[in-house]
Amino acid sequence: MLQDDLPPRWKPLWLGLAALLVAYHIGLIFWGLVPNLVSRPLHMALVLPWIFLFPARGRWQVISGAVLATLGMAAALWIAWNHDALGDQYGFLEGDFQIAVAVVLLVCVLEAARRAIGWPLPVVAALALAYALFGQHIPGEFGHSGTPLKSFLGTMTIAEGGIWGTLTAVSVGVVAIFVIFGAVLNAGEAGQGFMNVAAAAAGRLKGGAAKVSVISSALFGSISGSASANVASTGAVTLPAMTRLGYPKRFAGAVEAVASSGGQIMPPLMGAGAFVMVELTGVPYTGIMAAAALPALLYFFAVWIGINAYASHTELKRIDAADQPGLKDVAITSAFFLVPFAVLLWGMFGLGVTPQYAACLAIGAAAALLFIDRSLTLAPRAIWSRIETALLTAARQVALIAAIILCASIIIGVLSVTGLGVKITSLILSGAGGMLWPALLLTALACLVLGMEVPTTAAYVICVSVAGPALIQLGLDPLQAHLFVFWYALLSTITPPVCGAVFIASGMVQENWLRVATTAMALGVGLYVIPLGMVANPDLIRLAEAPALSALAFLRVALGLGLISYGLIAMGRVWSTLAFCAGGLAVIFLPV
Repeated sequence: MLQDDLPPRWKPLWLGLAALLVAYHIGLIFWGLVPNLVSRPLHMALVLPWIFLFPARGRWQVISGAVLATLGMAAALWIAWNHDALGDQYGFLEGDFQIAVAVVLLVCVLEAARRAIGWPLPVVAALALAYALFGQHIPGEFGHSGTPLKSFLGTMTIAEGGIWGTLTAVSVGVVAIFVIFGAVLNAGEAGQGFMNVAAAAAGRLKGGAAKVSVISSALFGSISGSASANVASTGAVTLPAMTRLGYPKRFAGAVEAVASSGGQIMPPLMGAGAFVMVELTGVPYTGIMAAAALPALLYFFAVWIGINAYASHTELKRIDAADQPGLKDVAITSAFFLVPFAVLLWGMFGLGVTPQYAACLAIGAAAALLFIDRSLTLAPRAIWSRIETALLTAARQVALIAAIILCASIIIGVLSVTGLGVKITSLILSGAGGMLWPALLLTALACLVLGMEVPTTAAYVICVSVAGPALIQLGLDPLQAHLFVFWYALLSTITPPVCGAVFIASGMVQENWLRVATTAMALGVGLYVIPLGMVANPDLIRLAEAPALSALAFLRVALGLGLISYGLIAMGRVWSTLAFCAGGLAVIFLPV
C-alpha cells in the first residue's frame, strides 16, 4: 500500500506513526545510552502496526491484526516500563502474568514474520521453540537435558538471549538508520540520477541497455539492499528499454535479475546482512565495506564480461543518442545521490564518527534535497508528496526487517540455550572429514536450501550460526567465513527452483522463468565462484590492511573470472571450454 492508496481519514494517523518511528530511531543515536530492555521493546512496539494493520485487507485481517498489534505493543511496552525490575530476575519469569506476556511476545513475533514474509521462517522458529521445550525426549546426541519453562521463556523474552538479543540490537541501532537513509534518498530524484549516470556511462557501448542495467542496479542496490526491490524499481526502466531494442527476453530478464542481486554485496550499504555481520564479527562497519568492495566489483565485472560475450554472437544495440540524457541533466540528477553519499563518507572517514551518526547527517542532506526536483523548482505539493513517500517507505521497510530479525533471534536464542548450534557444527566437521573444502561445499548447499525459503539476512544469520564456527575451526578467518556464508545466502536469488529476482524479472518481460534462470546463472557465475576465490585468495578481502597484495589478488581472480564468464556464455566451442577450465584454475589454484 502506498500513500495514494490510504483512505484520507487514516492518512494523518499513518503519517504520524511513521514520523514517530523515524524520529525515535534517529533520536536513539543522539540520546546516549538507553537500556537495551527499553530501546529494543520500543522498537518492536513501533513496528507492529506496520506489519499487522497497515497492509491488512478484509475484515478478518483487520480484526486479528488489531488484536495482535494491541497485545504485542502492550507486552513490549510493559517490558520497557519494568526493565529495572526484570533485570533483577536474571531471565527467570515470576508468576502466570509474566508467562502470559512471554507467550504473547513470542506468538506476535512469529505471526509478524508470517505476515511479512510468509511461512518458512516462522515455521523454522516454531520448530526451534518446540525443540527447546521438548528436546529432552529426543534420544541420542541431538537431544538435550531439558530447559525449565520459566527459565527458557524468560531468557527469550525478558533477558538479552532471545528476541531482545544482539540481532535486534543491530535492527534498532544500525539497520533502521540506514533503511531510513535509503528511503529518504529514493523518495527524491536519486533513482533518476542513478539511471542517468548509467545511461551516460554505458548507453553508447555495444549492449548498452544491458550495461546500463548493470550500473544502475549496482548503484541503486547499494542503498536498497534488496534484490526484489531492485528488480522492480530499476527493471521498470531497463527492461522495457532492452526489449524495445530487440534484446532476447530471456537475456534482458537475466541481466536485470543478476545485476539487482549484486546490490546486497555492493558497499556502502549492502542491505541488513552487512550490519548484522558487524555485530557478529566485531569488525567495524568501515572494515566490512573495505573487505566487500573488491569482491563486489569482481561480481559486476563478471556480468559485464558475460554481456560482451553474449554481444559477440548476438546483436545487442546501443541506446539511441536521442534517448540518452544530456550532460546538464546527468550533473543535476547525480547530485541527488552524490551529495548524501559524500556526507555519509565524510562523516565516517573525515569526522571519524560512527556509521550511524554519519547516516543521520546524510539523512539530513537527503531530506534537504527533497525540497527541489531535477528542474530545481520548489513545488509545495510535490515536496509534501516526497516527504510522505519517504516516511511511509521508511516505516514499512524498517518494520519488514524488524519482523525478520526478531523471528531469526528466536532461532539463534534456541541454538545458544540448548547447545544445538555446537552439535550441528560438530556434524558439519565430521561430515566434511575435517577438511575445509568439503565443509565449504556443505555450507554452500545449506545456504542455497535455506535461502530458497527465507530472506537473505535470515539465511545468512542461521547458516553462519551453525556453520561459521566449523569453518573457523578449519582455518578460515572469521570475516572470511562470514563473507563466504553471506555471499552464498544470495544464491537463491537466481538459482532454481526458488529464485525470487528471476521470478520478478521474468514476469516483467513475460518470459518463461526457467529460461531466464538458466541465462542468469551463466551471467551471475561470479556469485558461485567469488566466495571460493575469497577462500583461495585471502588477500582479496584485505584491502584496508594490505592494499598491494589485495590488488594482486583482485587481478588474479579477475583474470580467472573473466575467462570463466566468457567461456560459459560462449560455450559450445573447444576454445571456450578451455577458457572456462583455465579460469577455474586461475581463481582457485594459481599460486600466489
